[in-house]
Amino acid sequence: MKHLFPARTSGAAETRRLGRTVANQLRAGDVVGLYGNLGAGKTVFAQGLCEGLGLAGEQVTSPTFSLLHEYEGGRWPVYHFDAYRIETLDEFFDIGYEEYFFGNGVCIVEWAERIESLLPPETLRFRIKHETENERSIHFGHMAP
Repeated sequence: MKHLFPARTSGAAETRRLGRTVANQLRAGDVVGLYGNLGAGKTVFAQGLCEGLGLAGEQVTSPTFSLLHEYEGGRWPVYHFDAYRIETLDEFFDIGYEEYFFGNGVCIVEWAERIESLLPPETLRFRIKHETENERSIHFGHMAP
């Protein structure tokens, strides 16, 4: 996967396409952490990941208020978290995150930095930066931000 990064995308379609490419290298049990400011493209990248796993991208929306969306029907179940509104780690414990993180699906966590201490060490981390109105830079690494 490292051969794909760092990457630059111009527009949502390219960001989604990169997500689809990355999804081809995911396996059951993977946790994907997405980092970046508001509007950086985390949800668009997540849509591409889900499309690459056999789901309809348009069904993928950011679970900002519900904290978690579950998607079935692809290669594996996908558990899409949004930690933006998490104020304490107890809130993440309350939704039973361990069941998901250590299960047989793929977990995607937007705003992963808010729950960094709960992420497994092998989490696949993607940092998305808003460079211009349409351009994003995307970096990959296993190390904590």
